[in-house]
Amino acid sequence: MDQVSRRNFLTGMGAAASTIGYSMVVHADDMPAEPFPEQDADDIRAKMDALSPESSVANRIASEPNMRVVELECDFLVAGGGLAGVCAAIAAAREGASTILVQDRSRLGGNASSEVRMHIVGADHHGGRPGWREGGLIEEIRLENAVQNPMSNWEMFDFILYDKVVSESNIQLLLDSALYAAEMVDGRIKEVLVRCDKTEHIYRIKAKQFADCTGDCRLGIESGATIRMGHESRADFNEPLAPETSGLGTLGSSILFTSKEHDREMPFTAPSWARKIEERHLKHRGIGSWEYGYWWIEWGGQHDAVLDNERIRFELLSIIMGEWDYIKNSGNHPESANWAMDWVGMIPGKRASRRMDGPHILTQQDLMNLNPEFDDAAAIGGWPFDNHPPEGFDNPEIPPFVSIKMADTYNMPLRSFYSQNVPNLFMAGRNISVSHVAFGSTRVMATCAVAGQAMGTAAAACAKHGIDPQQLYDDKKALWAYQQRLLQNDQTIRNVCNEDSKDLALRASVTASGEAETSKASHITTGYVRDVPGEWANRWGGPMASDGAWIQLSWKEAQTLSEIQLTFDSGFHRELTLSEQTNRKKKMVAGPQPETVKDYSIEYRLADNSFAPITEVQGNYLRLRRHRFDSVETDAIRIRVAATNGSKEARIYEVRCYA
Repeated sequence: MDQVSRRNFLTGMGAAASTIGYSMVVHADDMPAEPFPEQDADDIRAKMDALSPESSVANRIASEPNMRVVELECDFLVAGGGLAGVCAAIAAAREGASTILVQDRSRLGGNASSEVRMHIVGADHHGGRPGWREGGLIEEIRLENAVQNPMSNWEMFDFILYDKVVSESNIQLLLDSALYAAEMVDGRIKEVLVRCDKTEHIYRIKAKQFADCTGDCRLGIESGATIRMGHESRADFNEPLAPETSGLGTLGSSILFTSKEHDREMPFTAPSWARKIEERHLKHRGIGSWEYGYWWIEWGGQHDAVLDNERIRFELLSIIMGEWDYIKNSGNHPESANWAMDWVGMIPGKRASRRMDGPHILTQQDLMNLNPEFDDAAAIGGWPFDNHPPEGFDNPEIPPFVSIKMADTYNMPLRSFYSQNVPNLFMAGRNISVSHVAFGSTRVMATCAVAGQAMGTAAAACAKHGIDPQQLYDDKKALWAYQQRLLQNDQTIRNVCNEDSKDLALRASVTASGEAETSKASHITTGYVRDVPGEWANRWGGPMASDGAWIQLSWKEAQTLSEIQLTFDSGFHRELTLSEQTNRKKKMVAGPQPETVKDYSIEYRLADNSFAPITEVQGNYLRLRRHRFDSVETDAIRIRVAATNGSKEARIYEVRCYA
């Protein structure tokens, strides 16, 4: 492996960092490689060259004489590059599906990108439900950002997402490209048309499975999927939190701004079109810190968030300019004298527009766990029921939101992630199959991300076996295998644990160098990979002695092993996101999380009872590590922890072993 890797370049961590990734293959000769290998520059260039082949010069559409047409084909087409689309594409690609990700802007991340700058929240609810930070791909992204971007720079977060996507061998990325049409055959999507005016190309893309992660259901609209907008009445789904009558009003959009303090006074003159803000407008909208704007500058819930986007943008900017004028010039905030805006968003961060109906529509009762468990549970949520009045800032007499906390997290089913009437159309993000009341919780970005991972994993399985998602649901054996695969990739599903019959660790006896507090070595095989704070129910904690700590799995008879997967503790009790707010940054760790094992080795026992090395890793900061190697015959393996990133215990949630 080239010792000057992209992660060396990003972090300057040295040659050891080149082996750090989502997972890693280690052969018996101790030469590392990755099952999802980083693409070198030539590989990436080759994929991009395929987007503009010479043959496209002669391929035209009569109505678009100046646009070149490129024919592409893949297993899985994802429209929309927010966190739902990114996680869907990566999940599918890592399951072996050739994937094309289409994003209509120049950067990935959607509302989490530098263009909008909304911090990523989800089931842990700003740390208010400790221990329920999402696992899987969004955790991998969060940990990468904490290490690669400790300065909390939004543009660097954009780059981390770009790096993640272009480095996947099975993903072809189309930026600045908008999906605008779909060809249907027998009710199924056969192909879509995507245009990139910057490169003067139209892409005609055939796929087996498709996903709408646009938030606005653009692919759903083009394919004739069942769409809903606005809010339902209380009687529609028997939801006590719903209004008495239905209507088109929904949550509005917001534009954020950021500001910095300087060493001299920074005057401000509002533009002529700025709203005049007075104290009466802020009755329910307190002004505290102004370094990260105000999400409650919200407008447009009574308008169409898609068709009226330009009007919504103008009104939000007019309110922002008026608000900043009030802060700077009303005389009520003299401490703002040296502060100046340093960024204003120009893209409204949408909360709501359209949703697609799936075979199951999630409702208030589902999120409160009042209905039976889903047999196709695939991802968790836990953000409160968070409803905002459609009037937004226009009605200062109404509080900007009503938030009702969940008593617990909840599961979301696969059947809410695919269309009820277009058989090969998935969805993830703001447009999943939910009622308006449930949408108030499921719409936040970490929840969108885990839905994306669940959906992308399902799409890869469907493409591989030539089936559609409804068939995956109907085949209960295949559905169970799908859920187990999600768990193997660190996706959390409430009340579902590792029961993988191929995992040889579940048959092993476990011992360790020591056990901290109430932790037990055997906890690494409970099948669960998280604890609430104060508990050691599902992880081992081994006190770090001068020579470290170790944990050992032993079998009565020799086993053939070629893969070992480790799940470390990455501090799920702690909030981990990207934010401009100083008070939130103080609660987070910008770097490797202290609980995570840093340096470790894996060994296997020989016939003479000595141990031989399989691999040694230094500088780890990720939660999930997968090691593959040439097969060995052994009756025991030992994981030796030489150092953590700060914890006094070596902490491991799970060890999996495969032939």
